[in-house]
Amino acid sequence: MEKKALLVISFGTSYPETRTKTIEATEKFLQKAYPDYDFYRAFTSRMIINKLKKRDNEIVDLPKEVLKKLKDAGYTHVHCQTTHIINGYEFDITLKELKAFEKEFESLTLGRPLLTTVEDYEETVDIVMKEMPKLKKGEALVYMGHGTDHHANATYPCLDYMFKMKGYEDVYVGTVEGFPELENIIPLLKEKKYKKIYLAPFMLVAGDHATNDMASDEEDSWKTILEDERFKVECILKGLGEYPGIQNMFLEHLKKAKPVTEM
Repeated sequence: MEKKALLVISFGTSYPETRTKTIEATEKFLQKAYPDYDFYRAFTSRMIINKLKKRDNEIVDLPKEVLKKLKDAGYTHVHCQTTHIINGYEFDITLKELKAFEKEFESLTLGRPLLTTVEDYEETVDIVMKEMPKLKKGEALVYMGHGTDHHANATYPCLDYMFKMKGYEDVYVGTVEGFPELENIIPLLKEKKYKKIYLAPFMLVAGDHATNDMASDEEDSWKTILEDERFKVECILKGLGEYPGIQNMFLEHLKKAKPVTEM
């Protein structure tokens, strides 16, 4: 007899409000499409898992811990979807953990991160720009991506290029921990003589990076640095997981999920 589970795998966040609006909203959207699957959650960030346990006494498992429980409970078919944005370290680790269980279930599948194919980039640009303020003359939008030293960091300059290719000349993509950094973008903003800059996170959640590194009044936040450069700055604290179009993209990836043996 088949026993089916849906496992949604996220990096995680320790900010309850944005988690409700982004991760939980995406989970519910996917659950609704698979009503005959029992739902399970996993986070990949051990730091966030430990913080939630210590601060809130809330337990969230790693993917491998959930899979062990599913195996022990007699599940036969497990459908997994990651809400990671890029195919970086977190996705590599997730795939490795899942592959260790590939013989334990009749089927074990995994849907890819948000930005995987060229079509993903095109669709994502269309979705997010419908959610952003319409830029006027003298205004620009700068997205804050996470960034990484993984080769998947190439996602961010590729995304920046895609915005330009689709006619959004005043949109820029920077990163906190990769390339390009804000210091690489500021000369471009000055060259175009922008007066006002919108800042928004290009992350699933508007969590610690968006709240502190992007929008705070700390001296090293992007907001403060840009204001010191005489730009007027407005921050948009809205994670990608809040956008129905992005939630639907994860659903489409889930529908196209491949057996982990083929990945």
